[in-house]
Order: sequence, then structure tokens, then C-alpha cells
Amino acid sequence: MARVFVYGTLKKGQPNYKHMINTAKGLAKFQGRGHTVEKYPLVIAGKYNIPYMLNIPGTGHHIAGEIYSVDEQMLQFLDEFEGCPDMYQRTLMRIQVVEWEGKGGAGEARAAADGVLECFVYSTATFPPEWVGLPYYDSYDSSGQHGLAYVLRESRE
Repeated sequence: MARVFVYGTLKKGQPNYKHMINTAKGLAKFQGRGHTVEKYPLVIAGKYNIPYMLNIPGTGHHIAGEIYSVDEQMLQFLDEFEGCPDMYQRTLMRIQVVEWEGKGGAGEARAAADGVLECFVYSTATFPPEWVGLPYYDSYDSSGQHGLAYVLRESRE
């Protein structure tokens, strides 16, 4: 099982969460909540209002999200869903645990107790330069005050 940190539309209550609980796509078990140890810019961009974590460490905010344990089938689905490696790149990042429900081996419990876990995160290093000038968020909600509701793939032209 691999650990994945999601910060956008795949979180609980967000438009694409349905994929995280669809066992036909693989297994994903919610483990807890956290935020990135390093700061990153989280922007909402493009005509479909997609959240992107720009891979510019040290800029922006500590990004809040959810930690999941996923099997190989779900990891492959997420790679395809996230357009990896073209749109997003899957990289390991350090995540500060703020709430932990996960049950696992002693090593995982110890890592969670220390407060920091290494998780795969889908961020992008391939973005238009003007995105750096967009507002930065520390947490994503499609229905947030920003007024930039995410457009589901099935609703796109």
C-alpha cells in the first residue's frame, strides 16, 4: 500500500471524492488529515477551475488535505485521473499529520506519532507562468468563497 495526500477535488465532500470510494478503481482507505511541511502555492486555474499545487517549495501556504492508504490499482487509476506525468507529477512530500485515524504497522504508527509522513502528492511543475500571480489558498473547497466552482469532466465541452 502507498500513502497519498489529496488536497483538491478528491477530498471528502468534493466533486471527485466518488472515485476514492469506488472499489472498482482500487482501494483507498482514509488515514487522517494533514498539511504540507513546506509551503506551496495552491491555485485554482483554467476554464474548469481546477486546483493545482504548484511545485514551488517555500512559496505560498502549508496546504491542507487528506491522507489515504491506496493499493496499486488505485495508484494507477489516480495517475491516469491526474494526467500523470503531463498535467501533474506524482512526487513524495513530507506531510505534517494533524489528525490520525489510520491503523497500520508499528512503523506507520511511529511515523504518525512523530507527526510527519512521506506521502505521494500530485503537484505540477509544468504550468503557465501567469499562474504564479493567481491567489494562493491553504485549503481547497469547490464551493468556497472564491466563487470558482470546479467543472466536472462530464460537464465540460
